[in-house]
Amino acid sequence: MKLITKQIEKQLVKYPIYSQQNKGEEVVAICKFFQPNGSYTWYVTEGDKQEGGDWRFFGLVENSYGREFGYFTLKELESIRLPFGLTIERDIYFKPTKLNDLN
Repeated sequence: MKLITKQIEKQLVKYPIYSQQNKGEEVVAICKFFQPNGSYTWYVTEGDKQEGGDWRFFGLVENSYGREFGYFTLKELESIRLPFGLTIERDIYFKPTKLNDLN
């Protein structure tokens, strides 16, 4: 599965790194990636395209231990190999949503 589409790229251009820094409860998640056989979920709130075509993201990461904000890259997500040949997937039904409205 392709993790980044042209439509997501267009949205990310509007939300470069640090653009939502002071928005508090109004921070918007642009897209959602998840581990299909586990508890990890990544909500991208900001992103910058890097030289060489990679993307550097900032967002909310959820797992069975809790939630935290952090940086991650597209290549990191694409490099994750899970049992049974699974890889990280993008939630194709996810619509941009305020973080406070998640769950």
